[in-house]
Amino acid sequence: MTTTETRTLGVPGAELVYDVRGPLPAADGRPPLLMIGQPMTADGFQALAGHFTDRTVVTYDPRGLGRSTRTDGRTDHTPQRQAEDLHLLIEALGAGPVELFGSSGGAVTGLELVTRHPGDVVTLVAHEPPINAVLPDAEAAERARDGFHQAYQKGGWGAGMAAFVAMTSWQGEFTEAYFAQPAPDPAAFGMPADDDGTREDPLLSKASWAVSDYRPDVAALTAAPARVVIAVGEETGDTYTGRTAVALARLLGQEAAMFPSHHGGFMGGEHGYAGKPPEFAARLREILG
Repeated sequence: MTTTETRTLGVPGAELVYDVRGPLPAADGRPPLLMIGQPMTADGFQALAGHFTDRTVVTYDPRGLGRSTRTDGRTDHTPQRQAEDLHLLIEALGAGPVELFGSSGGAVTGLELVTRHPGDVVTLVAHEPPINAVLPDAEAAERARDGFHQAYQKGGWGAGMAAFVAMTSWQGEFTEAYFAQPAPDPAAFGMPADDDGTREDPLLSKASWAVSDYRPDVAALTAAPARVVIAVGEETGDTYTGRTAVALARLLGQEAAMFPSHHGGFMGGEHGYAGKPPEFAARLREILG
């Protein structure tokens, strides 16, 4: 069994909590494999990390999420700030550049890390980064995002999450047919209809809008020494994050690498959104080489 050591790193304005599975530097000389998400924290990678017991795997909670606290007085979550946090975390690991798997908002942070600190990363696998700017219907995507935010503001978490699921499940561009739909019933998704009064959810509030507002620096990404691989789930289809992944890959002069399952294809059933972790891990190994 690989032992897990939980550590804390003080960075400007935050205390980052991260988990190290295996020795540093790695016994086999390979780079550490860093797995990151946003707003998902380290616990979302438990199933995937369990298929890399022969590797040193590092996961972390971004500032202000999960176990990582912040003292900077801010509540927003930006790829730029998180990329700087990751740069300091990689320095603290002391094992040289890492291999990086980034999911969703974590994929966006990974892109910014390669842009700002290209020497920190050997290979970035960016799985379904949600970036509006790469879409032909970018303005409509922003309108759809505002739609689930407004549902959250009016009705609370259940209403907002139901609207979010409706947005991320929509196939193709966000047409008027999408906006003409009635508001989804939270109960239809097994979500509570009651409003607990809170409005601080990092996914449904505006706190993470900087993630989907991100504009990738294509020239910097293509010039970086790091290998950047944009990945997409085979079951994701023509939904929002499938389209953003394919469009970004095209901008970078590549085809999106196909992975098993869906947006959360690396996750186990404990999160209620089970993917295919064994198959996903095998594909990630193939990409990393």
